[in-house]
Amino acid sequence: MRSIRVGLVWAALSAGALSSCGSTTDEVEQVKSADSRPASGEPTAAAPVPEPADQSICRADAKAVEAPYSEAFPAEWTFPVDTTVYDVEDRGSTGVIVTAVSSAPFGEILDFLNTDEEANGFKVTEGETEDNDAEANWEATDYTGRWTIQKSATCAGETVMQVLATPVG
Repeated sequence: MRSIRVGLVWAALSAGALSSCGSTTDEVEQVKSADSRPASGEPTAAAPVPEPADQSICRADAKAVEAPYSEAFPAEWTFPVDTTVYDVEDRGSTGVIVTAVSSAPFGEILDFLNTDEEANGFKVTEGETEDNDAEANWEATDYTGRWTIQKSATCAGETVMQVLATPVG
């Protein structure tokens, strides 16, 4: 069973925020519906949830977004060389999602996230890795979040990355 199902509250937030390889349209719609309800569970009129970034974009076609990506995204977060950040989504209280594509191989991206980002103060608290994708929850002094990576389904040798960051406090 995938670790994305561990921690029901986090899974509900991140499934709506990060489109992972295991989410179905129905699951995402259920999360979108849940996100627009107050604690009582009654539906409310809420702003529409933005559509997730297109993850089929190849690095050669990605149009770079300039850093800083958002005031609500940690300036200390770095991306590997040969990576283009091409989408930033502000999900309000859920956080900011930054999507990127890299020509670096999956294994190098995974190593970068588990070593370089840890050295930058983003400590992995739990995660899992499979042959074609990996995800992890992380925390830092002023943020919590989740990163996901997957081998691109459309661009041979490329890796798609998404990072969710939510300011603490």
